[in-house]
Amino acid sequence: MSDSTTGTAGPIKVLFVCLGNICRSPTAEAVFSKQVQDAGLADRLLTDSAGTGDWHLGHAPDQRARAAAATRGYALDHLRARQVSAEDFLHFDYILAMDNANLEDLRALDPGHGRARLMRFLDVLEEGGPGEVPDPYYGGEDGFGAVLDLVERASQRWLERLRSEL
Repeated sequence: MSDSTTGTAGPIKVLFVCLGNICRSPTAEAVFSKQVQDAGLADRLLTDSAGTGDWHLGHAPDQRARAAAATRGYALDHLRARQVSAEDFLHFDYILAMDNANLEDLRALDPGHGRARLMRFLDVLEEGGPGEVPDPYYGGEDGFGAVLDLVERASQRWLERLRSEL
């Protein structure tokens, strides 16, 4: 893939987005980043996460998300919530929404002249899949494990897809 500003091959940049950037999107960032690192592609696939809302700016991910992720070897402690910005549409190649509502919010925020491709994160899974990563925030601890199951599967598919674009 070539960088639209320089014409040279550059890394593919992926942004994961949910509502508050404290549960689903930081989980996706951490899982995908680890898979990328394990594949030896950390210099070719760059990741970040953000939220469409501003309630948790600067906060660490939800403790339940951190605990669930840690049981599977993913670190979320270093991540801090931030809000999607207009610059993100220029900087990232893919902006992946965790659900339909966030995808619609992203479409409304898109200034229209960026390079980012807006998609749902789970669109890479087989037909008949859930389509949306459920928000575990108001549920019990088991919801965070279910999110991890979906995120691990989808991250592997995204890694396969993006590896073919490198």
